[in-house]
Formats: sequence, C-alpha cells, structure tokens
Amino acid sequence: MGDAITIRGLTKAYDGRRAVDGLDLDIRSGEVFALLGPNGAGKTTTVEILEGFRTADDGDVRVLGVDPRGAGLSWRDRIGIVLQSSGGLDLVTPREALASTARVYSHAREVGEVLAAVGLQEKADTRIVGLSGGQRRRLDVALGIVGHPELLFLDEPTTGFDPQARRDFWELIRELSLEGTTILLTTHYLDEAEALADRVGVIAAGRLLALDTPAALGGRSADEATVAWDEDGIRHSIRTATPTAEVARIAARVGGELPGLTVTRPTLEETYLALISPHLADDGSGVPA
Repeated sequence: MGDAITIRGLTKAYDGRRAVDGLDLDIRSGEVFALLGPNGAGKTTTVEILEGFRTADDGDVRVLGVDPRGAGLSWRDRIGIVLQSSGGLDLVTPREALASTARVYSHAREVGEVLAAVGLQEKADTRIVGLSGGQRRRLDVALGIVGHPELLFLDEPTTGFDPQARRDFWELIRELSLEGTTILLTTHYLDEAEALADRVGVIAAGRLLALDTPAALGGRSADEATVAWDEDGIRHSIRTATPTAEVARIAARVGGELPGLTVTRPTLEETYLALISPHLADDGSGVPA
C-alpha cells in the first residue's frame, strides 16, 4: 500500500536552536504509528508540519503524496486532526458542532454514529459550555473523525479520559484501523502506545532514537527475562536469556508447581525511559515540542 507519510531531512529551528534536527521517517498506509518523546523532543513541531500548520526550514515531507505546504482543500478533505485542545464552541451543542463540521467533508460519517462512537449520545444536545473536561475531549475526537479521514492525527487524545473511556476510545481506534485509516498518535501513556500501535518511534532533541514494534523497541524482545517464584516462604528471582528452560529446570528441582511464578521482560516504559534519559536535561530553552 506504500507510505502515507514520508519525511526526509526535516529540520525546524527556533531562535537558532533546532527543535527538529534532520528527521527521517516513513509511516505506512493503514498502520497505527505512535510517536513518543519527552516534552521539547520535537513531536508537536513535527506533527504540525505534517498537518500543514508549520513550515519546515529544510527537508522533504509528503503526506498522502502531497507536500503539506500550500496543500489544497482536496488534501484537507482526506485528513482528520484531533488537537490537544480546542475552543470557541461553547454556545453550540455537540450535535450542532459535528453537523457543521461534517458539511465541509465529501465523505462524512453520520453524526449520530459519531456521537455513539465517542459516548456522547446523552450529551448530544447539551451546550458544550456545560460539558466536563473529559466530555469536551470526546468531542474533540468526534470532530477529528467525522470526516471519515484516510489519515488521522491524534495529539494526546485521551487526556482527561477516565479508565473506561480510554478503553472505549482504544476500541474505536482499532475499528478505524481495521477500516484502513492510517493513524499517527502522540501520547505520554505508554500503555496506550503498546495497546494500539503497530510501530513506535521515539524522538528526543529532534532526532529519531529508535523505531520498531512496541514488543521489540530498543531490543526488548531480546533482553533477559526475570523469572521469579516463591519457595520455602522466600521470594526468589533470576535473570536469564532462556526463561522457558529455566522454569523447567526449577520445576524439576522442586518437583512440582512453582507458587507465585512470574516471567517478565523490561516494560515499554522502562525501555522508553532508558532511551530518552540522556536527553532529559531541562535547559529552559523554551523550544517548542
């Protein structure tokens, strides 16, 4: 299917300091891609360039085969955007906001379907000023998907969601992905990236540090596992590159089941923190994310 997004040598500087520093990245059509990084890493700047809201200083960018700089309405018709926050809609209802937005798209979803997908049926005719923060966030998501986009940008989409709302949103993203929608997700929730993303890219200081599936990122799948179990009232643990063989050996020695047996590898969060830790110095530069 090719690539929905291609980036080569992307550079953007503010006051002489590079927020994005020669970034190369391909995002495949139909995949859910999570872009991770600490504050100030260059995530937001990169995404805003892809959305056509910022102009790169250097490099080549193609989004659905088009350079976002000066892209026309036909290109806008193919993308959806969920920003970190939105405003100016307080006096209308979610139904009215969605109906108005849907009219500018050529293949919009049915408004009632979208309201149901984000769990706003009961608040559909309540003025937005009366919605809670989590409900407003659901509306932001609804506005991003009502146009039935080929490519969906999600910037911290579940901020303010309660745990059940987050799980419901994850199911929505999985459904969109099954329909073939390409999704670029930025999130600080590592469990969200692990649950949703086909691949994960980690950036810091405007550079790509790692790129792989969540399970294999940073060599996770090849790292030693920790085998832990209870024996004679004492908790034991060992690190091993062959956990299956080690469990079999211990079970044979003790002659039966191993109480409290766990086999774990480094979590995505642990791997992510190890990747970005050399880049976490807070210099107060004020360079945008």
